[in-house]
Amino acid sequence: MDPELKRSLIELGMVRDVRVENSRVRFTLALTTLACPLKEQIAADAKRAVLALDGVKEVEVELAEMSVEDKRRLGYGETQPGSAEHLNDIRHVIAVMSGKGGVGKSLVSGLLAVSLRQAGHRVGILDADITGPSIPKMFFFRPVRPDNSPVAILPPETRTGVKVMSINLLLESEDQAVIWRGPLIGRAIQQFWGDVWWGTLDYLIVDLPPGTSDASLTVMQSLPLSGIVLVSSPQDLAGMVVRKAAQMARSIGVPILGLVENMSYFVCPDTGKRHDIFGPSYADALAARLGVPFLGRLPLDPEITRLCDMGAIEDYATAAFAPIAQRLAEVAPPARRFG
Repeated sequence: MDPELKRSLIELGMVRDVRVENSRVRFTLALTTLACPLKEQIAADAKRAVLALDGVKEVEVELAEMSVEDKRRLGYGETQPGSAEHLNDIRHVIAVMSGKGGVGKSLVSGLLAVSLRQAGHRVGILDADITGPSIPKMFFFRPVRPDNSPVAILPPETRTGVKVMSINLLLESEDQAVIWRGPLIGRAIQQFWGDVWWGTLDYLIVDLPPGTSDASLTVMQSLPLSGIVLVSSPQDLAGMVVRKAAQMARSIGVPILGLVENMSYFVCPDTGKRHDIFGPSYADALAARLGVPFLGRLPLDPEITRLCDMGAIEDYATAAFAPIAQRLAEVAPPARRFG
């Protein structure tokens, strides 16, 4: 059974090119996407099923991707438009992504939104980190709730006019855990896109959770993206997982707009001396290896920590980030669908 579509692989037409040579069986599994986070499980289950047949001693499974026509025939990726989707006019959708947690994706998302808003753009943030949302804490001093209209959810606006939608805005307590499996998380992200009345936006920033699993796949295949921004830190481990995120984006065809390095250095307030707390930066080399623009470095700054904890990220002097936001505004193409 396909764990996402809940139908058998045979019924879905995913088993192809079956070849039998004595006790050896070879076949191809055509997946809806080669970026599927469950592809290894699907292949192992199919291999196990064939090995259980009498006379079969060896099984080889090759993975391929369905054509656009195959996906359309299955209705894969086709969802009913949200109640507000026809009311929204969103020109650019930029997702902020990394392969691991703790590198500052939410911070980069927040600063990007603040900088774009300060430049006069109409901006919103969709918090796609359903199980670990942090965007509302950064923007609101007190808990706020979305309003409801007869046709849509109305996202709350920050003090400077940034529209925000996050699962934490819907919970009874910000400490309440969201214990959901992948399909529910994906559906929530789709609703935050289609059932929220964003109105007219120049930029919608999507803060992705860590990794390359269901939530990231949902965003890349369900939302019309302009592209993604990769976030790393000066650590080889972070670089390794960022390369995984880049590979996922490219397998689906989503443009990578550039790389931002967070926590690059610390400037001592007493001496003004710069310290590389996490070691020397290799961000230029990482960006060159990935073949993407290097957008800039962000320092470790206790002031941004204090302001985020107070819900006052909009009070941060974004001089270090403004050039990054400006460059992204220049290179981000109009929103479109991929995958």
